[in-house]
Amino acid sequence: MSSSSTALRELQRDLENKANDLSKLQKDIAKNHQVRKKYTIQLGENELVLKELDLLNEDANVYKLIGPVLVKQDLAEANANVRKRIEYISAESKRLDASLQDLEEKKYSKREAELMGRMK
Repeated sequence: MSSSSTALRELQRDLENKANDLSKLQKDIAKNHQVRKKYTIQLGENELVLKELDLLNEDANVYKLIGPVLVKQDLAEANANVRKRIEYISAESKRLDASLQDLEEKKYSKREAELMGRMK
């Protein structure tokens, strides 16, 4: 009787570990989605700024908010900065997409392993 209760406790511990692993993966996926959403919003905002900058004449005054102060900025420099931000945000979004795909694959394989374990 004691060997069966030991086996049962071991099985329960194993199931708890698998459930914790799956829960951690789901939290990581949710966090990834949250960060990805933030980057998507920032990308849209920066693309809008770039469109607005493209509408300006070369001699137009452009100001950048630094803390509580508006600082005059060269139009070409502002354009370059926004383009760099867009480039960075796009690269981060791609990195997050790859990370999300990896997390989803891990989650899928853990679920598959769990299903196969139950069928035995």
